[in-house]
Amino acid sequence: MKARTTGTKARIVEQARRLFNAHGYAQVTTAALAAHLGMAEGNLWYHFKTRAALLDALGERFAHEIEARLALRPGADPVASYGALLRALMAEFRAFRFLYRDQRGYGESAALVSANAPQWLERTFEQIEAHLAALADAGLLDWPRDRLRDLAINATIILRYGLEHFLELGEPGGEGSGTVRRTLKRHLTLFEHNLVPAAAAAIHAAIERIEADSALAA
Repeated sequence: MKARTTGTKARIVEQARRLFNAHGYAQVTTAALAAHLGMAEGNLWYHFKTRAALLDALGERFAHEIEARLALRPGADPVASYGALLRALMAEFRAFRFLYRDQRGYGESAALVSANAPQWLERTFEQIEAHLAALADAGLLDWPRDRLRDLAINATIILRYGLEHFLELGEPGGEGSGTVRRTLKRHLTLFEHNLVPAAAAAIHAAIERIEADSALAA
């Protein structure tokens, strides 16, 4: 029974994530979620007494995944490491789109996210800066060290808001839409002209592989 309960809760959390991403947190009622899951609304309440409890469960999952992403550090091949970081960031922004997009809708309910969002953002700046510094140290990026933080912040802003930017323009954002590629290439315009040609080409190739990964369009 415990295994079944755990499995049902995990299914509720996953399907809630998908619906919140697709329609927005404020627009998905518990009745709609229960119908989507094929269960009575009372059964949904059995597993999650409140919407806030469901949101907290999603916040815990998000926290686990963002900590894993923040652990990615530059390796022996700084270009490959940067490509891996871009892939992880796009996967995160896709998987938890509503948490990045709908703050006004869920307000302060997601306590874990609200409490940690500022330090997660600051650590993201630091993470991207470290990867850019690795490119610079390897002689692949010509950029003043004292301006790498500014570059990292600007890159984060484009990566963070890029997907929603295209949707706000009325452009499709699902699988095959090219929004992942365009977002990644737009951030690359910040510093591509300061990369050695081979490194720029390798990052472009990594971006094409990320766009081709259908899992990122979920």
